[in-house]
Amino acid sequence: MAHDHHHHDHAAHAPANFDRAFAIGIALNLGFVAVEGFYGWQINSLALLADAGHNLSDVAGLVLAWVAALAARMAPDQRHTYGRQRASILAAFANAVLLLVAMGSLLWEAVHRLQTPAATEGTTIIVIAAIGVLVNGATALLFMRGGESDMNIRGAFLHMAADALVSLGVVAAGALYLYTGWTWLDPVVSIAIALVIIAGTWNLFRQSLHLLFDGVPEHVDLVALDAWLRRQPGVADVHDLHVWAMSTTGVALTAHLVMPGGHPGDAELARMAHALFHEFRIDHPTFQVELAMQDHGCACPLP
Repeated sequence: MAHDHHHHDHAAHAPANFDRAFAIGIALNLGFVAVEGFYGWQINSLALLADAGHNLSDVAGLVLAWVAALAARMAPDQRHTYGRQRASILAAFANAVLLLVAMGSLLWEAVHRLQTPAATEGTTIIVIAAIGVLVNGATALLFMRGGESDMNIRGAFLHMAADALVSLGVVAAGALYLYTGWTWLDPVVSIAIALVIIAGTWNLFRQSLHLLFDGVPEHVDLVALDAWLRRQPGVADVHDLHVWAMSTTGVALTAHLVMPGGHPGDAELARMAHALFHEFRIDHPTFQVELAMQDHGCACPLP
């Protein structure tokens, strides 16, 4: 029996440092929240106040994501042998919960406001929301290049991009209000804002909760992975296969490989580790090589 651990050297694929993007995004959105909240209160616009509240929750989400990114870069120690990588998953989950709670409160208030709609100022709404399109769009662009490989960064990008679209919707509602004078447009737009954001946030909530319970990351097909391992030279059987996310970017694997011909050598296992990264984006595999099938009493065998 032999144990082999391979941590794929993927410095070229490592998540980029988004510290500057986080700092700029937080500063831009804090400034915009202050402006939007003030004018929303001045003209009694629930749509502007709702969007300001949502942007404030996005600031909190950006702060959470930034703290998590910083924590994930902390070196492992004797008490945290994986470091603090899971902080990025926790941040993604907290960000999703924060948004869902905020939008639930917004829906409640908008439904009540719909029963007694009040007049507002369409021109002010258009101007402030147009500023929001620029601020949120610029912030989204800061995170665009990291969204494909990091759930944490993808959450930041999706929220900012959704905000830009929502602000564009508020601009349209303000223009319609100027043309028609319909007072019910403001709460209706608020309800639409909440529903759009809930729909966009639900997937982030579901994925982050799944990873918190050591679920197999969505991009990994466990059946295909098991078949791939069984096709490797010298592998007669595979058991005790486990895959989980250490962070929003790192994936770990442990597997017992039954190899009757004996240990294939470090070079062969290194080749497998390299292939696993490129085939399944698994960067932290650990193999246990066995000469024959043995029952080690794994408490959680695959079905």
